[in-house]
Amino acid sequence: MKDLHTLWLSIPLLNTLQQIFLKQSALDAPGQFSIEWVIGLATSQWFLLAIVAEIACFILWMRALARTDLSKAFALSALSYVFVLASSWIFFSESISALQLGGSALIIAGAWFVSTAPEKCALRSPSTESAQ
Repeated sequence: MKDLHTLWLSIPLLNTLQQIFLKQSALDAPGQFSIEWVIGLATSQWFLLAIVAEIACFILWMRALARTDLSKAFALSALSYVFVLASSWIFFSESISALQLGGSALIIAGAWFVSTAPEKCALRSPSTESAQ
């Protein structure tokens, strides 16, 4: 169970790191959109770190999907929005509105409700009902 908790935190954090790395690589890309811009982006250390973070996140995501219901696992991806919002404020000095903070609170609450919903309160899927 502890391993699953680690997965639940690692996936949104890796998604957030990927977005930070992509933002930094876009900021560092030279000039306007051109072949030089694409080459500069592709050879950026930030872009390569984003790829590594995405690969690591994909591996952990596959592990999470193998160990829990898709509906519960997918809720954790929503937490990335909250982490990215906080990171954009911390690392890039982007402003955050009260509406964004309220939306983040709703995302956290929604992810918590979805991921902790007890099985005994669950609706049966149509495929389960037809099998009976």
